[in-house]
Amino acid sequence: MKKIIAVLLVLVLALGLAACGGGGEDAPEVTRLTMVTGGDSGTYYAFGGVIASVLSSKIENLEITAVTSGASAANCRSLNNGEADLAIMQNDVLGYAVTGTETMEADGAMPKLKAIASMYPEAVQLVALANSGITSVEDLAGKKVCVGDQGSGSETNAKQVLEAYGLSYEDFDVQYLSFSEASTAMQNGTVDAAFATSALPNNAIVELSTMKDIVVIPIDGAGADALIASYPFYAPTIISDDIYNVPGAGTVAMLATLVCTEDMSEDLVYSITKTLFEAKEDLIAGHSRGNDIELEKAKDGVTVDFHPGALKYYEEMGI
Repeated sequence: MKKIIAVLLVLVLALGLAACGGGGEDAPEVTRLTMVTGGDSGTYYAFGGVIASVLSSKIENLEITAVTSGASAANCRSLNNGEADLAIMQNDVLGYAVTGTETMEADGAMPKLKAIASMYPEAVQLVALANSGITSVEDLAGKKVCVGDQGSGSETNAKQVLEAYGLSYEDFDVQYLSFSEASTAMQNGTVDAAFATSALPNNAIVELSTMKDIVVIPIDGAGADALIASYPFYAPTIISDDIYNVPGAGTVAMLATLVCTEDMSEDLVYSITKTLFEAKEDLIAGHSRGNDIELEKAKDGVTVDFHPGALKYYEEMGI
């Protein structure tokens, strides 16, 4: 009995010491952040989960949880309302949110939103059936052209591209269809060409390319220069030949951008920015979009202020 009591006393003493030494006031506090991304089948959520995991593993006492969301516009609201700490969104929507214009006008300006980094391009893709005779943006005149769902980001991009090339909806037969619906319509021969803004490759265009002969229409040269001059959140990019196994072309892209608010500390944003670029191999191991993370392109297409913590890292790196 005495032995049992002695053992119990030792256990109680050990637990007391553990409580004093391991969980006291000197224990490091873990910072927990929420990152809003996009739908559970999209790139924002998949790549966002990888980013959250890598940053959490590399930065001491930091835990980031990536969650699904309604993507760019919804993410702006979540950040502004304090419901999230980090977000992935298109850079044009970010610009509209900060200024309270265009598609974000009804929400009012959100100046507290700050950019951390441009990460990967979401290319404005214009494809046409090979037998349509369309080889340039100007050739869309008189054709049946899908511009995306009405009111969507793709439609906004399509309108801006057309404007830069001197065209409007009055010049052709406008079709409002989603990516997948446009692919089906082109397979059926009821649409000649379609716009789509997405990361490369676009699955609906991949499907179309296996069923029909298509051409990728260039959005470059003077037209692209005029577009970028009017809307500086666009950046030039390339659709390479191997994307859809047809000759590629130059185009423009929106940029998927990592965003926070001015409320996040400079030191924390500095650590996040530094790790994002210096742990690139870990990002690549988790998702192919990690290949697009390039320090030299970190500011591409961003028209709003960067967080001071991000700027500190870029200045150190000579960017």
